[in-house]
Amino acid sequence: MTMSIIVIASAFIWIAAIYELIKPSKKQNNRKIIILTSFGTLSTLIITISLFQGFPFFH
Repeated sequence: MTMSIIVIASAFIWIAAIYELIKPSKKQNNRKIIILTSFGTLSTLIITISLFQGFPFFH
């Protein structure tokens, strides 16, 4: 359940980051891009670690 929420939140974070990046350069908010990319990377890392912990050969 918790993992589903993190996956959905991560997808929305990356969509928002991409939306900000496709704006014309004069309208882009660099601080917003950095924050979204940071949180997106962190959430992707959490998802990746939890997926690898589910594999039996990593125990």
